[in-house]
Amino acid sequence: MAIPLDVFLAVRFLREGRTQTALIIVGASFGVGVIIFLSALISGLQESLVRQTLGTQAHVVVRVPDAYARSLHPVVRGEVIVAHVERPAQRTRSIESWQTRVREIERMDGVEAVSPTVSGAALASRGTASRSVTLFGVEASRFDSLYAIERHTIVGRFAPSGSDAVIGAELASDLGVSVGDRLRIQAYEGRASTFRVAGVFDLGNRDVNRRWIVVSMRSAQSLLDLAGGVSNLDVRVHEVFAAESTARQIESRTGLAAESWMETNGQLLIALRSQSASSQMIQFFVVVAVALGIASVLVVSVVQRRKQIGILRAMGAKRGAIQRVFLVQGAIVGLAGSAFGSGLGAGLAIFFGGLVRRADGEPLFPMELTPSLFVYTAALATLVGVLAAIAPSRRASGLDPAEAIRGE
Repeated sequence: MAIPLDVFLAVRFLREGRTQTALIIVGASFGVGVIIFLSALISGLQESLVRQTLGTQAHVVVRVPDAYARSLHPVVRGEVIVAHVERPAQRTRSIESWQTRVREIERMDGVEAVSPTVSGAALASRGTASRSVTLFGVEASRFDSLYAIERHTIVGRFAPSGSDAVIGAELASDLGVSVGDRLRIQAYEGRASTFRVAGVFDLGNRDVNRRWIVVSMRSAQSLLDLAGGVSNLDVRVHEVFAAESTARQIESRTGLAAESWMETNGQLLIALRSQSASSQMIQFFVVVAVALGIASVLVVSVVQRRKQIGILRAMGAKRGAIQRVFLVQGAIVGLAGSAFGSGLGAGLAIFFGGLVRRADGEPLFPMELTPSLFVYTAALATLVGVLAAIAPSRRASGLDPAEAIRGE
Protein backbone atom coordinates (compact mmCIF):
# COMPACT_ATOMS: atom_id res chain seq x y z
CA MET A 1 0.00 0.00 0.00
CA ALA A 2 1.52 3.30 -1.12
CA ILE A 3 2.09 5.95 1.54
CA PRO A 4 0.70 9.39 0.63
CA LEU A 5 3.43 11.87 -0.29
CA ASP A 6 2.52 14.37 2.44
CA VAL A 7 2.67 11.66 5.15
CA PHE A 8 5.97 10.32 3.79
CA LEU A 9 7.56 13.79 3.78
CA ALA A 10 6.17 14.64 7.23
CA VAL A 11 7.73 11.52 8.75
CA ARG A 12 11.01 12.12 6.92
CA PHE A 13 11.26 15.73 8.10
CA LEU A 14 10.60 14.61 11.68
CA ARG A 15 13.26 11.89 11.43
CA GLU A 16 15.83 14.31 10.03
CA GLY A 17 15.37 16.64 12.99
CA ARG A 18 15.45 13.92 15.62
CA THR A 19 16.58 16.16 18.47
CA GLN A 20 13.94 18.80 17.83
CA THR A 21 11.28 16.14 17.33
CA ALA A 22 12.22 14.37 20.54
CA LEU A 23 12.15 17.60 22.55
CA ILE A 24 8.76 18.70 21.30
CA ILE A 25 7.26 15.20 21.83
CA VAL A 26 8.62 15.24 25.38
CA GLY A 27 7.06 18.67 25.93
CA ALA A 28 3.72 17.51 24.54
CA SER A 29 3.93 14.36 26.69
CA PHE A 30 4.42 16.37 29.86
CA GLY A 31 1.50 18.60 28.90
CA VAL A 32 -0.80 15.61 28.33
CA GLY A 33 0.45 13.98 31.54
CA VAL A 34 -0.34 17.12 33.55
CA ILE A 35 -3.84 17.31 32.06
CA ILE A 36 -4.57 13.63 32.80
CA PHE A 37 -3.17 13.80 36.33
CA LEU A 38 -4.96 17.04 37.18
CA SER A 39 -8.28 15.89 35.68
CA ALA A 40 -8.09 12.55 37.53
CA LEU A 41 -7.26 14.29 40.82
CA ILE A 42 -9.99 16.95 40.60
CA SER A 43 -12.61 14.43 39.42
CA GLY A 44 -11.63 12.00 42.16
CA LEU A 45 -11.76 14.64 44.88
CA GLN A 46 -15.13 15.90 43.67
CA GLU A 47 -16.58 12.39 43.41
CA SER A 48 -15.30 11.54 46.91
CA LEU A 49 -16.66 14.77 48.37
CA VAL A 50 -20.08 14.33 46.77
CA ARG A 51 -20.20 10.65 47.82
CA GLN A 52 -19.41 11.52 51.44
CA THR A 53 -21.96 14.33 51.46
CA LEU A 54 -24.74 12.35 49.79
CA GLY A 55 -24.03 9.19 51.74
CA THR A 56 -26.26 10.47 54.54
CA GLN A 57 -28.85 12.52 52.67
CA ALA A 58 -31.29 12.01 49.86
CA HIS A 59 -30.66 13.54 46.44
CA VAL A 60 -34.17 15.03 46.52
CA VAL A 61 -36.52 15.39 49.51
CA VAL A 62 -40.23 15.74 48.74
CA ARG A 63 -42.52 17.28 51.37
CA VAL A 64 -45.85 18.97 51.81
CA PRO A 65 -45.46 22.70 51.00
CA ASP A 66 -45.19 25.00 54.02
CA ALA A 67 -48.39 26.61 55.24
CA TYR A 68 -48.74 30.39 54.99
CA ALA A 69 -51.30 32.65 56.60
CA ARG A 70 -53.37 34.87 54.32
CA SER A 71 -53.52 38.58 54.93
CA LEU A 72 -57.12 39.73 55.57
CA HIS A 73 -57.65 43.46 56.19
CA PRO A 74 -60.34 45.93 55.25
CA VAL A 75 -59.81 48.36 52.40
CA VAL A 76 -60.44 51.95 53.56
CA ARG A 77 -60.56 54.73 51.00
CA GLY A 78 -57.84 57.30 51.50
CA GLU A 79 -55.86 55.23 54.00
CA VAL A 80 -52.83 53.00 53.64
CA ILE A 81 -52.96 49.89 55.77
CA VAL A 82 -49.77 47.91 56.36
CA ALA A 83 -50.42 44.30 57.30
CA HIS A 84 -47.93 42.29 59.34
CA VAL A 85 -48.46 38.57 58.77
CA GLU A 86 -46.53 36.15 60.95
CA ARG A 87 -45.61 32.79 59.51
CA PRO A 88 -47.46 30.05 61.39
CA ALA A 89 -45.58 27.28 63.17
CA GLN A 90 -45.00 24.33 60.85
CA ARG A 91 -46.11 20.98 62.20
CA THR A 92 -45.33 17.64 60.63
CA ARG A 93 -47.97 16.88 58.02
CA SER A 94 -48.54 13.78 55.96
CA ILE A 95 -48.32 13.64 52.18
CA GLU A 96 -51.77 12.86 50.82
CA SER A 97 -52.02 9.64 48.80
CA TRP A 98 -48.32 9.05 49.34
CA GLN A 99 -48.42 5.53 47.93
CA THR A 100 -49.61 6.96 44.59
CA ARG A 101 -46.93 9.67 44.73
CA VAL A 102 -44.23 7.06 45.31
CA ARG A 103 -45.26 5.12 42.21
CA GLU A 104 -45.54 8.32 40.18
CA ILE A 105 -42.04 9.51 41.12
CA GLU A 106 -40.52 6.06 40.57
CA ARG A 107 -41.69 6.17 36.94
CA MET A 108 -39.89 9.47 36.25
CA ASP A 109 -36.77 9.41 34.09
CA GLY A 110 -33.54 9.44 36.06
CA VAL A 111 -35.07 8.30 39.36
CA GLU A 112 -33.30 5.31 40.91
CA ALA A 113 -35.16 4.76 44.19
CA VAL A 114 -37.82 6.33 46.42
CA SER A 115 -38.18 5.81 50.17
CA PRO A 116 -41.31 7.00 52.03
CA THR A 117 -40.17 8.17 55.46
CA VAL A 118 -41.67 9.36 58.72
CA SER A 119 -39.15 11.63 60.43
CA GLY A 120 -39.16 13.94 63.41
CA ALA A 121 -37.31 15.03 66.52
CA ALA A 122 -37.33 12.83 69.62
CA LEU A 123 -35.52 12.13 72.88
CA ALA A 124 -33.70 8.82 73.41
CA SER A 125 -32.87 7.78 76.96
CA ARG A 126 -31.55 4.87 78.97
CA GLY A 127 -31.30 5.25 82.70
CA THR A 128 -30.05 8.75 83.46
CA ALA A 129 -28.49 9.25 80.01
CA SER A 130 -30.57 10.99 77.32
CA ARG A 131 -29.86 12.45 73.90
CA SER A 132 -31.79 14.51 71.36
CA VAL A 133 -32.18 12.42 68.21
CA THR A 134 -33.79 12.33 64.79
CA LEU A 135 -36.29 9.50 64.49
CA PHE A 136 -36.84 7.77 61.13
CA GLY A 137 -39.72 5.43 60.46
CA VAL A 138 -39.00 3.50 57.27
CA GLU A 139 -39.59 0.53 55.06
CA ALA A 140 -36.24 -1.22 55.55
CA SER A 141 -35.53 -2.28 51.96
CA ARG A 142 -36.45 1.10 50.44
CA PHE A 143 -34.50 3.07 53.04
CA ASP A 144 -31.45 0.86 52.59
CA SER A 145 -31.51 1.43 48.83
CA LEU A 146 -30.77 5.10 49.54
CA TYR A 147 -28.33 4.95 52.43
CA ALA A 148 -26.89 1.40 52.34
CA ILE A 149 -27.21 1.13 56.14
CA GLU A 150 -27.22 -2.67 56.06
CA ARG A 151 -23.72 -2.61 54.54
CA HIS A 152 -22.56 -0.19 57.23
CA THR A 153 -24.12 -2.06 60.17
CA ILE A 154 -21.16 -2.97 62.37
CA VAL A 155 -22.98 -4.85 65.16
CA GLY A 156 -26.22 -6.82 64.89
CA ARG A 157 -28.33 -6.40 61.77
CA PHE A 158 -30.38 -3.77 60.00
CA ALA A 159 -33.88 -4.89 60.99
CA PRO A 160 -36.11 -1.96 62.02
CA SER A 161 -39.35 -3.86 62.62
CA GLY A 162 -41.83 -4.20 65.44
CA SER A 163 -40.15 -2.89 68.59
CA ASP A 164 -36.62 -3.20 67.17
CA ALA A 165 -34.53 -0.11 66.40
CA VAL A 166 -31.21 0.46 64.65
CA ILE A 167 -29.03 3.31 65.98
CA GLY A 168 -25.77 5.08 65.18
CA ALA A 169 -22.46 4.06 66.73
CA GLU A 170 -21.87 7.39 68.51
CA LEU A 171 -25.38 7.34 69.99
CA ALA A 172 -24.89 3.76 71.20
CA SER A 173 -21.68 4.85 72.93
CA ASP A 174 -23.31 7.95 74.47
CA LEU A 175 -26.22 5.95 75.87
CA GLY A 176 -24.11 2.94 76.80
CA VAL A 177 -26.22 0.46 74.85
CA SER A 178 -25.46 -2.43 72.51
CA VAL A 179 -27.41 -5.04 70.61
CA GLY A 180 -30.15 -6.55 72.79
CA ASP A 181 -30.35 -3.59 75.19
CA ARG A 182 -33.46 -1.46 75.48
CA LEU A 183 -33.89 2.28 75.27
CA ARG A 184 -36.81 4.65 75.59
CA ILE A 185 -37.78 7.00 72.76
CA GLN A 186 -40.08 9.93 73.48
CA ALA A 187 -41.41 12.27 70.80
CA TYR A 188 -41.67 15.93 71.70
CA GLU A 189 -45.46 15.62 71.45
CA GLY A 190 -45.25 13.46 74.60
CA ARG A 191 -45.74 9.96 73.17
CA ALA A 192 -43.13 7.41 74.21
CA SER A 193 -42.23 3.79 73.59
CA THR A 194 -39.48 1.31 74.45
CA PHE A 195 -37.35 -0.32 71.75
CA ARG A 196 -34.77 -3.08 71.63
CA VAL A 197 -31.48 -2.28 69.85
CA ALA A 198 -31.28 -4.68 66.89
CA GLY A 199 -28.20 -3.18 65.23
CA VAL A 200 -25.61 -0.42 65.34
CA PHE A 201 -24.42 1.31 62.16
CA ASP A 202 -21.52 3.58 61.22
CA LEU A 203 -22.12 5.79 58.17
CA GLY A 204 -18.81 7.62 58.54
CA ASN A 205 -20.50 10.83 59.68
CA ARG A 206 -20.18 11.58 63.39
CA ASP A 207 -23.26 13.80 63.57
CA VAL A 208 -25.41 11.18 61.82
CA ASN A 209 -24.01 8.40 63.99
CA ARG A 210 -24.87 10.46 67.07
CA ARG A 211 -28.43 11.43 66.11
CA TRP A 212 -30.07 8.83 63.86
CA ILE A 213 -32.49 6.19 65.16
CA VAL A 214 -34.25 4.03 62.57
CA VAL A 215 -37.45 2.18 63.51
CA SER A 216 -40.35 0.65 61.63
CA MET A 217 -42.71 3.00 59.85
CA ARG A 218 -45.69 1.99 61.99
CA SER A 219 -43.77 2.70 65.22
CA ALA A 220 -42.71 6.15 64.04
CA GLN A 221 -46.22 6.95 62.85
CA SER A 222 -47.53 6.19 66.32
CA LEU A 223 -44.85 8.19 68.13
CA LEU A 224 -45.11 11.23 65.84
CA ASP A 225 -48.92 11.14 65.67
CA LEU A 226 -48.96 10.59 61.93
CA ALA A 227 -51.16 7.51 61.64
CA GLY A 228 -50.98 6.00 58.16
CA GLY A 229 -48.97 8.90 56.79
CA VAL A 230 -45.42 9.84 55.86
CA SER A 231 -43.69 13.17 56.32
CA ASN A 232 -41.45 13.06 53.25
CA LEU A 233 -40.35 11.00 50.26
CA ASP A 234 -36.59 10.59 49.91
CA VAL A 235 -35.49 10.25 46.28
CA ARG A 236 -32.25 8.97 44.79
CA VAL A 237 -31.38 9.78 41.16
CA HIS A 238 -28.95 8.11 38.75
CA GLU A 239 -27.05 11.33 37.98
CA VAL A 240 -26.44 13.40 41.13
CA PHE A 241 -25.99 16.67 39.24
CA ALA A 242 -29.40 16.20 37.62
CA ALA A 243 -31.09 16.31 41.04
CA GLU A 244 -32.17 19.94 40.65
CA SER A 245 -34.00 19.34 37.36
CA THR A 246 -35.59 16.21 38.82
CA ALA A 247 -36.80 18.22 41.83
CA ARG A 248 -38.42 20.82 39.56
CA GLN A 249 -40.05 18.04 37.54
CA ILE A 250 -41.46 16.47 40.71
CA GLU A 251 -42.87 19.82 41.84
CA SER A 252 -44.58 20.45 38.49
CA ARG A 253 -46.15 16.98 38.37
CA THR A 254 -47.18 16.51 42.00
CA GLY A 255 -47.63 19.99 43.43
CA LEU A 256 -45.44 19.03 46.39
CA ALA A 257 -42.33 20.88 47.57
CA ALA A 258 -39.11 19.21 46.36
CA GLU A 259 -35.67 20.26 47.56
CA SER A 260 -32.51 18.88 45.93
CA TRP A 261 -29.15 18.38 47.60
CA MET A 262 -27.85 21.16 45.36
CA GLU A 263 -30.12 23.64 47.17
CA THR A 264 -29.30 22.25 50.59
CA ASN A 265 -25.53 22.29 49.96
CA GLY A 266 -25.13 25.54 48.05
CA GLN A 267 -21.63 26.22 49.39
CA LEU A 268 -20.48 22.73 48.40
CA LEU A 269 -21.75 23.27 44.86
CA ILE A 270 -19.88 26.58 44.63
CA ALA A 271 -16.69 24.85 45.82
CA LEU A 272 -17.08 22.09 43.21
CA ARG A 273 -17.59 24.63 40.43
CA SER A 274 -14.57 26.62 41.60
CA GLN A 275 -12.44 23.47 41.49
CA SER A 276 -13.61 22.71 37.96
CA ALA A 277 -12.94 26.29 36.83
CA SER A 278 -9.41 26.19 38.33
CA SER A 279 -8.70 22.88 36.60
CA GLN A 280 -9.92 24.19 33.24
CA MET A 281 -7.81 27.33 33.58
CA ILE A 282 -4.65 25.33 34.30
CA GLN A 283 -5.41 23.03 31.38
CA PHE A 284 -5.86 26.04 29.10
CA PHE A 285 -2.41 27.42 29.92
CA VAL A 286 -0.84 23.96 29.52
CA VAL A 287 -2.47 23.64 26.08
CA VAL A 288 -1.23 27.10 25.06
CA ALA A 289 2.32 26.25 26.18
CA VAL A 290 2.31 22.97 24.23
CA ALA A 291 0.86 24.66 21.13
CA LEU A 292 3.51 27.39 21.18
CA GLY A 293 6.23 24.76 21.57
CA ILE A 294 4.98 22.75 18.57
CA ALA A 295 4.55 25.89 16.47
CA SER A 296 8.06 27.17 17.26
CA VAL A 297 9.70 23.85 16.32
CA LEU A 298 7.78 23.65 13.05
CA VAL A 299 8.68 27.24 12.19
CA VAL A 300 12.36 26.35 12.66
CA SER A 301 11.75 23.27 10.48
CA VAL A 302 10.38 25.50 7.70
CA VAL A 303 13.45 27.73 7.85
CA GLN A 304 15.83 24.75 7.78
CA ARG A 305 14.08 23.17 4.80
CA ARG A 306 13.53 26.21 2.59
CA LYS A 307 15.52 24.72 -0.29
CA GLN A 308 13.76 21.36 -0.08
CA ILE A 309 10.38 23.09 -0.03
CA GLY A 310 11.45 25.26 -2.97
CA ILE A 311 12.50 22.21 -4.99
CA LEU A 312 9.18 20.49 -4.24
CA ARG A 313 7.30 23.59 -5.39
CA ALA A 314 9.44 23.81 -8.55
CA MET A 315 8.66 20.15 -9.30
CA GLY A 316 4.95 20.92 -9.25
CA ALA A 317 3.93 20.32 -5.65
CA LYS A 318 0.87 22.42 -4.88
CA ARG A 319 0.52 24.76 -1.94
CA GLY A 320 -2.08 22.48 -0.34
CA ALA A 321 0.31 19.52 -0.44
CA ILE A 322 3.03 21.54 1.31
CA GLN A 323 0.55 22.67 3.94
CA ARG A 324 -0.57 19.10 4.58
CA VAL A 325 3.05 18.00 5.20
CA PHE A 326 3.33 20.31 8.22
CA LEU A 327 -0.22 19.69 9.40
CA VAL A 328 0.54 15.96 9.43
CA GLN A 329 3.71 16.68 11.41
CA GLY A 330 1.64 18.53 14.00
CA ALA A 331 -0.84 15.65 14.21
CA ILE A 332 1.97 13.08 14.59
CA VAL A 333 3.59 15.10 17.39
CA GLY A 334 0.20 15.43 19.13
CA LEU A 335 -0.54 11.70 18.85
CA ALA A 336 2.92 10.70 20.04
CA GLY A 337 2.68 13.17 22.93
CA SER A 338 -0.73 11.81 23.92
CA ALA A 339 0.56 8.22 23.88
CA PHE A 340 3.57 8.89 26.11
CA GLY A 341 1.70 11.49 28.19
CA SER A 342 -1.17 9.10 28.91
CA GLY A 343 1.27 6.63 30.45
CA LEU A 344 2.98 9.41 32.40
CA GLY A 345 -0.28 10.86 33.72
CA ALA A 346 -1.71 7.45 34.63
CA GLY A 347 1.51 6.51 36.41
CA LEU A 348 1.51 9.72 38.45
CA ALA A 349 -2.16 9.27 39.32
CA ILE A 350 -1.67 5.68 40.48
CA PHE A 351 1.44 6.62 42.46
CA PHE A 352 -0.18 9.53 44.30
CA GLY A 353 -3.41 7.57 44.76
CA GLY A 354 -1.62 4.89 46.74
CA LEU A 355 0.88 7.18 48.46
CA VAL A 356 -1.16 8.14 51.54
CA ARG A 357 -4.31 6.53 52.92
CA ARG A 358 -6.81 7.57 55.56
CA ALA A 359 -7.58 5.58 58.69
CA ASP A 360 -10.47 3.83 56.90
CA GLY A 361 -8.17 2.68 54.10
CA GLU A 362 -9.46 5.15 51.51
CA PRO A 363 -6.76 7.02 49.55
CA LEU A 364 -6.08 10.60 50.65
CA PHE A 365 -5.81 11.60 46.99
CA PRO A 366 -8.60 9.70 45.21
CA MET A 367 -8.05 9.44 41.45
CA GLU A 368 -10.66 8.84 38.77
CA LEU A 369 -9.06 7.45 35.61
CA THR A 370 -11.64 6.68 32.94
CA PRO A 371 -11.31 5.63 29.27
CA SER A 372 -13.11 8.82 28.24
CA LEU A 373 -10.36 10.89 29.89
CA PHE A 374 -7.65 9.25 27.75
CA VAL A 375 -9.74 9.58 24.59
CA TYR A 376 -10.39 13.24 25.37
CA THR A 377 -6.71 14.07 25.99
CA ALA A 378 -5.59 12.18 22.86
CA ALA A 379 -8.11 14.07 20.73
CA LEU A 380 -7.15 17.36 22.39
CA ALA A 381 -3.41 16.79 21.88
CA THR A 382 -3.91 15.88 18.21
CA LEU A 383 -6.13 18.90 17.61
CA VAL A 384 -3.64 21.21 19.34
CA GLY A 385 -0.82 19.77 17.22
CA VAL A 386 -2.75 20.42 14.00
CA LEU A 387 -3.80 23.94 15.04
CA ALA A 388 -0.23 24.78 16.09
CA ALA A 389 0.98 23.69 12.65
CA ILE A 390 -1.34 26.01 10.72
CA ALA A 391 0.92 29.08 10.85
CA PRO A 392 4.13 27.20 9.90
CA SER A 393 2.29 25.34 7.12
CA ARG A 394 0.98 28.59 5.64
CA ARG A 395 4.45 30.08 5.78
CA ALA A 396 5.94 27.04 4.04
CA SER A 397 3.31 26.99 1.29
CA GLY A 398 3.80 30.70 0.69
CA LEU A 399 7.53 30.44 -0.12
CA ASP A 400 8.59 31.51 -3.62
CA PRO A 401 10.32 28.48 -5.26
CA ALA A 402 13.09 30.49 -6.91
CA GLU A 403 13.93 32.50 -3.80
CA ALA A 404 13.78 29.41 -1.59
CA ILE A 405 16.22 27.48 -3.86
CA ARG A 406 18.66 30.43 -3.98
CA GLY A 407 18.44 30.62 -0.19
CA GLU A 408 17.22 34.24 -0.16
